[in-house]
Amino acid sequence: MEDAAFTSPHLEALAGIAAQAVRTETARGGRVYSVSPGHYAVSGLSRHVRIGEFVARMSGGEEHLGEVVRVEPDAATICPIEPDAPVGIGETVFRRGGFTVAPHGSWSGRAIDALGRPIDAKGPLVEGATPRTITASPPASMTRRRVESGFRTGVRAIDVFTPLCLGQRLGVFAGSGVGKSTLLSMLTRAESFDRCVIALVGERGREVREFIEETLGDNMEKSIAVVATSDESPMMRKMASLTAVTIAEHFRDAGENVLFIIDSVTRFAHALREVGMAAGEAPVARGYPASVFAELPRLLERTGPGAADAGTITAIISILVDGDNHNDPISDSARGILDGHIVLDRSLAESGRYPPVDPLASVSRLARKAWQDGEEALVSRLKTLIHRFEETRDLRMIGGYRAGADPDLDMAIKQVPVIYEALKQTPADGPAPNAFDDLAGALKQAAGQNGA
Repeated sequence: MEDAAFTSPHLEALAGIAAQAVRTETARGGRVYSVSPGHYAVSGLSRHVRIGEFVARMSGGEEHLGEVVRVEPDAATICPIEPDAPVGIGETVFRRGGFTVAPHGSWSGRAIDALGRPIDAKGPLVEGATPRTITASPPASMTRRRVESGFRTGVRAIDVFTPLCLGQRLGVFAGSGVGKSTLLSMLTRAESFDRCVIALVGERGREVREFIEETLGDNMEKSIAVVATSDESPMMRKMASLTAVTIAEHFRDAGENVLFIIDSVTRFAHALREVGMAAGEAPVARGYPASVFAELPRLLERTGPGAADAGTITAIISILVDGDNHNDPISDSARGILDGHIVLDRSLAESGRYPPVDPLASVSRLARKAWQDGEEALVSRLKTLIHRFEETRDLRMIGGYRAGADPDLDMAIKQVPVIYEALKQTPADGPAPNAFDDLAGALKQAAGQNGA
């Protein structure tokens, strides 16, 4: 008993001394001992930091944030948030822990950067009551609600051939300059969403205001834009997507149906590649390290339906297809994670068909839950006609086909051009309340004119 009485206070005292020693050593921070393009190394922090945590480097009386990307026994590698800030040997670096944001309902209509700071000259942001880490885990799979209800996007080509459901994740695959941003802006007009969160990753600086003020227009009132332009550091471009999805999660958990858009996830992957190469990772596929293909599902799985009492995050993910190769590593990886894909074809855009959606190459894995009675059979028939029309295009161009030889092809020749014309739509046209009614009306009118 005496031993116990004597030992317990002393153990508590020793534990307190040890904890104070750890706090003191952490407070002292580490020191920069090596500087390289895109990263620097710090000694003295290895035992106190973890990969993904943030540190603050003191330089000229100012703090400059960076993320830990590699930890070794005697050094920690840091990727700076501000790559242009000069780094000096011997500067002090302190641990800051995980990065958090505290979203608030008043953020709608605002444009912020990847660190959650306003960039729209509309004053400071109101901080929410609950800070959220930007590296949160996705909801557990068995606690999520099932995706059940479809909705109308107002874009005829999508509502007919690749209809969407609340909580679905869809990829928009296209090369540069084909019309991804325009299509995404049309999707923000869907009336099924309480809020829209948009991550503009690696965008041209001059296009940000144009996208927000003109392309989004009045839709910006219910939107939050998280912006990291192409000239910003890879850390900022990486964090823009993580900050945006964290904001979307906040509103989903509050019971709202959220539309989440990334333009584009390819530039997010490019940022991950730069960070991974700075950390010394080896490339495994066209210059991409393995961590890129681990980070993509972590980001995309955070979207979708929430728990029973939560809302949904419907994700529209833009994939910039490098060199118009739809089988490049990022496109191939994203296609396997998402619940469908829309392919924008450059040749269709060049022929004046907007949006240039290829109905034969585009797929929605949840289309059956969105189509109503009879619509699935109709779409199947339309795809058959379009396929017959396209596969015989060269034959017909050289005069190798005579009318009457194939009744299905005869019908395709009459109806497919009408279908293509009916699917044309620009942002100025406004949303289409019922794409099937519009298509049926166009075909009926064409049939009447042919009969006349």
